[in-house]
Amino acid sequence: MIAAQDIAFLPRGVRTHKDKVRSADVLLGPERVLVLDQIGLAILSRLDGVVSVAEISEDLAKTFAAPRDVIEPDVIEYLTDLRDKGLVHVRQD
Repeated sequence: MIAAQDIAFLPRGVRTHKDKVRSADVLLGPERVLVLDQIGLAILSRLDGVVSVAEISEDLAKTFAAPRDVIEPDVIEYLTDLRDKGLVHVRQD
């Protein structure tokens, strides 16, 4: 499980992209395409390899005027799922 102090980032070969055919934002990975909803894109757009999951959760809480203690578990679950699929890497600091 990813922890709040961990730093998540997109590995080489994985990126977000505006897919004109699908008229949607997608996450492109080796032999994979995942259509992103607004929340997924909001999370992934904050992955810069520098800020922690806690800092991302705090920023999302401010942006969406929602409690961080509600948002953070969802962010961790989302990133853990993508990590398990090889689409996100995590550095523990």
